[in-house]
Amino acid sequence: MGLFDMFKGGAPLDITPRRALVISLLHCMASDGELDPEEIGHLLSVMGRSATRDELDRCVKHARSVPVDAFLAEATPKLTEPQRLCILLNMIDSAMADGEAEQGERDLIVKFQQAFGFDDATLEPHFRTLLAKNERSILDA
Repeated sequence: MGLFDMFKGGAPLDITPRRALVISLLHCMASDGELDPEEIGHLLSVMGRSATRDELDRCVKHARSVPVDAFLAEATPKLTEPQRLCILLNMIDSAMADGEAEQGERDLIVKFQQAFGFDDATLEPHFRTLLAKNERSILDA
């Protein structure tokens, strides 16, 4: 630990599957430069009932201070395949929550997809389901 690491405060964050989900979503939300209300609602819902402001702050701090590639290198080996799929699908759902995934969000999701070891054929049925779920314009017909 370097001298200036003291200013970061606290011990390093242990990446649990739930924290990996929250940090992944934070990276996704930040990738397009704006935080939409739908994205924040999605983030709060995945944090669960036992989430605290302190826990959110710790995840935000981690997302701001650890580059995506370093986060993926740390988190991926700690996650099972179902956990990686869950995180990736939540990222896709979050990116599409405001109606359309921006290019920055798309690029980040592809990076996670590759790091997590999922090909397009594996994700396609899940992606189609999320598209149908988020196509709310059909409700106005």
